[in-house]
Amino acid sequence: MKIALMDSGNGLLAAAAAVHRLRPDADLVLSSDPDGMPWGPRTPEDIVAHALDCARSAAALAPDALIVACNTASVHALAAIRAELEPAIPVIGTVPAIKPAAAAGGPVAIWATPGTTGSPYQRGLIRDFAAGVEVTEVPCPGLADAVQYADSAAVNAAVAAAAALTPRNVRSVVLGCTHYELVAERIRAAVQPLLSPAVPRLTLYGSAEAVAAQTLRRIGAAPAPGAAPSGRLTVLLSGREGSIDPASLTYPEGRSLVEAAAVRP
Repeated sequence: MKIALMDSGNGLLAAAAAVHRLRPDADLVLSSDPDGMPWGPRTPEDIVAHALDCARSAAALAPDALIVACNTASVHALAAIRAELEPAIPVIGTVPAIKPAAAAGGPVAIWATPGTTGSPYQRGLIRDFAAGVEVTEVPCPGLADAVQYADSAAVNAAVAAAAALTPRNVRSVVLGCTHYELVAERIRAAVQPLLSPAVPRLTLYGSAEAVAAQTLRRIGAAPAPGAAPSGRLTVLLSGREGSIDPASLTYPEGRSLVEAAAVRP
């Protein structure tokens, strides 16, 4: 079994680690675009072009499925990627976990990039899945870039700024960018002390676990977390085979993938 994941940068690590936990015997292909990142400031047409290149590089290795582990690419390029690759390769997009957060009860805050915050796409998800629930959209300028480069001071500053904009009565925070899942506990540590004492422990909603489970369902594979860790890791950097960048190794998700690959025969 081979699962490919794509993102402009290291936002794919959370979903890749989730797939590895469910199927440690699966080969993983991580396709990112260091030459073209970040994708967020690009025009929609440019995002589609870069995302398609990233997807094609992964598809050339004949994976059983491709995960678009990027909210920006899922918004702008998912339809184009599916049109080119499916049905030969199932393509799974990433959607912010607004539905489960709203179902658990509000108030809810959605942390997202400035480009996604207030966008018709996100407003549509709120309308469809969070009707009647108090929802606050919180822009997080600079957070994805800080996570990408493992700039701890910049991460702390961006998280603190977003925490200050988060209402004191929220019960949950939706992590609306895949990069944010890599610093989830830092987000919790910044927001929790600011909340009203009446608020129970803050719940964070990411997408990685759900995307990994959906991918296995799409290809008819059952979870097997106890399987022998025999999967291999391939890293594609703007189409070139390479290695995980050092910044990614500052996160447990990145280290777990490299450590698992290091023990392969």
